[in-house]
Amino acid sequence: MHLQETLLKLAIALALGLLVGLQRERVDSRIAGVRTFPLITLFGAVTALLAKELGAWPVAAGALALAAMLVMANIAKLRVEVDPGLTTEIAALLMFGVGAYVVVGHVEAAVVLAGAIVLLLHLKRPLHRFVAAMGERDVTAVMQFALITLVILPLLPNRSYDPYDALNPFKVWLMVVLIVAVSLAGYVAYKLVGARAGALLAGVVGGLVSSTATTLSFARRTRGGTGASAVHAAALAVQVIVVASTVSLPRLIVVIAIVAPAQWATIVAPLGALFAWMALLCALAWLLGRRDAAGELPEVANPAELKAALIFGALFALVTLAVAIVKQRFGDAGLYPVALLSGLADMDAIALSTANLAADGRVDATVAGKVILVAGLANLAFKGACALVVGAAALRTRVALYLGLAIAGGVALLIAWPWPVL
Repeated sequence: MHLQETLLKLAIALALGLLVGLQRERVDSRIAGVRTFPLITLFGAVTALLAKELGAWPVAAGALALAAMLVMANIAKLRVEVDPGLTTEIAALLMFGVGAYVVVGHVEAAVVLAGAIVLLLHLKRPLHRFVAAMGERDVTAVMQFALITLVILPLLPNRSYDPYDALNPFKVWLMVVLIVAVSLAGYVAYKLVGARAGALLAGVVGGLVSSTATTLSFARRTRGGTGASAVHAAALAVQVIVVASTVSLPRLIVVIAIVAPAQWATIVAPLGALFAWMALLCALAWLLGRRDAAGELPEVANPAELKAALIFGALFALVTLAVAIVKQRFGDAGLYPVALLSGLADMDAIALSTANLAADGRVDATVAGKVILVAGLANLAFKGACALVVGAAALRTRVALYLGLAIAGGVALLIAWPWPVL
């Protein structure tokens, strides 16, 4: 078995264990929870890997050892009102398996696995705090994410059904899974950070989840204040808005790297330059408003909810079809109006659609980079307009300044960037 395949299977075992452990932790299981179940599934995976080299006995021995531990834990639970726990015991068994796998398997995989074990053991309090902070709606949304990833995705046909060869159900849903997974990571960070955070952290987390929602939320909070309080609220809000808009760029860069790795450098290079420019604007906003560092993260919807996934899937399919039609009828020049319109609503859909076309060789990487940059500028303009309409007067000048400078920098990149000659 190749190293990449081994690591993928271990990661799947870890993810499945986390999923079941989350549910068990929510019902206050005394024996195994959000850390122990991942260790158990990893232990089973390691014994199976060892069995490929040593025969079936590691799996049988591991199952017997686990069964014995569960029996002893249940006996202890019946006798005394203490938490018997199995985390340390399972970790000990798993590390025994890791030690054996170092000798007969991939050393790199064993090292990665040991690092995952250490993290699970070390993150006891954050993991328990995260589960405790989740409401029933959050748990349901995570289970729905498991549904769209593990159940729906494998069942979808991997072929196109339209004359433009654009609407492939499997690829459309794969993009849904990718975007929801990235947004869910930001939502997890939001839950771990808690309701209150500094303006910088609030902007980072907001950019990972939804920079548009963060912009609207903080712009609303500036209304109703007077005098010095209004100025402080506006200074705080503009910090968060600029940081959230900036963080959305590396988030998009990572997603494009996954979708179109061969064309990644050409597509994202100008986005990286725009990110650097906006990072300077973030620093300026922080220096001018650092006295207003305390902020409160806005309430955000769980991005793993099935409704949100379906909405993004429909938008992505619509944008993908529009891009394919425009490309065939009007050539590359027709993609820019689509980018402008789509970027106003959601930058992810047009970026992923264009990156997919570039990966398939149907659009040049240079054109894809320009189209995505245009969509990014349209999205910045939309967020700025939202802040101008929703925010207080003290915020409008600041937003117009910072986002105006960001858009001006993006336009300059669009014009002056040394794009490869087509």
